[in-house]
Amino acid sequence: MSAKPIEGRMTARADGETTVFLIGMRINNFRALRSWWPVARAMPRMLKELSRDKDSGLMGARILLGGPRLVYLVQYWSSKEKLLAYASAPDQEHRPAWAAFNRRLRAGRGKVGFWHETYVVPAGSYESVYINMPEFGLGEATGVAPVGSRGERAADRLAS
Repeated sequence: MSAKPIEGRMTARADGETTVFLIGMRINNFRALRSWWPVARAMPRMLKELSRDKDSGLMGARILLGGPRLVYLVQYWSSKEKLLAYASAPDQEHRPAWAAFNRRLRAGRGKVGFWHETYVVPAGSYESVYINMPEFGLGEATGVAPVGSRGERAADRLAS
């Protein structure tokens, strides 16, 4: 996220379908370092790999904390097909990290939790507004434009 807020009302430049992928882990036992630390280290490697490949489909991502135990990642993808292609690619970071995590998850007997959610959002079914904010969320992934360029009201932006 850029450090300087953009003055005024902005909206994301996104158009077309967008896929939002949320993924996270909950540390149920901090002392079980072997269960969760490798997972925490794997995600930045995957993001680095994806950011180097401009055709990967990943438009933007942000790691967030949901309290002392929950770490999650919000990702914006250009399509569900590109997300699924990355998830199943045998020559990319995700497959070996996922296999190793599954082994640790089973062996850890509840010491770490995992979740993910995927939303495929059709064109015209999302809107955004950022007021005196740096680029953030979908706007960080796609760039921002003045609200008026897409409609002054949320209903207008949802219809475009």
